[in-house]
Amino acid sequence: MARRYDSRTTIFSPEGRLYQIEYAMEAISHAGTVLGVLAKDGVVLAAEKKVTGKLLDLSSAKMEACSLVPDQRVPFRNVIGGVAGLTADANSLVNYARTAAQRHLLSYNEDIPVELLAQRMCDMKQGYTQFGGLRPFGVSLLYAGYDPHYKFQLYHSDPSGNYSGWKATCIGANNGTAQSLLKQEYKDDIEVKDAIGLVLRTMSKTMDSTTLGSEKLEFAVLTLDPATHQPKAKIYRPAEIDALLVSEGLTKKDEDAEMKTA
Repeated sequence: MARRYDSRTTIFSPEGRLYQIEYAMEAISHAGTVLGVLAKDGVVLAAEKKVTGKLLDLSSAKMEACSLVPDQRVPFRNVIGGVAGLTADANSLVNYARTAAQRHLLSYNEDIPVELLAQRMCDMKQGYTQFGGLRPFGVSLLYAGYDPHYKFQLYHSDPSGNYSGWKATCIGANNGTAQSLLKQEYKDDIEVKDAIGLVLRTMSKTMDSTTLGSEKLEFAVLTLDPATHQPKAKIYRPAEIDALLVSEGLTKKDEDAEMKTA
């Protein structure tokens, strides 16, 4: 029955479903895991790297987690994002977000509020579900941001154009398991240092990998600069990620290394 109603995004099934949107969400569920936790003094994001081969040059590849504005020279520094799904679609949406943020800065001389940015993105994504000849974006996004009105915030948007605010959430593969773990351990008064540990422990239990290291994990934290009291995004380097894993006792020995030393 579904095959009669899934050829276009604009056709409803008799049950009131849009199958192309559901297919896009299914594609996201097979992507790398991206997890976000909101703390009272910041937001923590972590993403699983999907390394396709040992010969891939990771220094030039854009992986699952991306800063909406990675250049320190750009004034707009109050939002970072994580994506799960089709990377090409994500790049297009991130470029749109950067343009929307810079337009807001030019018009109002202030950083764009986090929720307004999520709304702008979702307005665009919803349009791709309503007009013929288009397909939904095969990507979900986590927005971690700060603005003076509502302080630190964490939002999630999906291909349908819906968005919602979260204290802690996960998108991509094994998101159900991750959310169950977050429900058990999350506390409303959690601080960034504790949120980092919570994120790493959750990722270690949900990632489809026997080892956990910087080569398979990306990590970012958004906090306030103590000196300027302005939002500051920190994208962790591989060595810093390894140090965090060691401090949390989450490093796992590679089975191949163990066989060589045996």
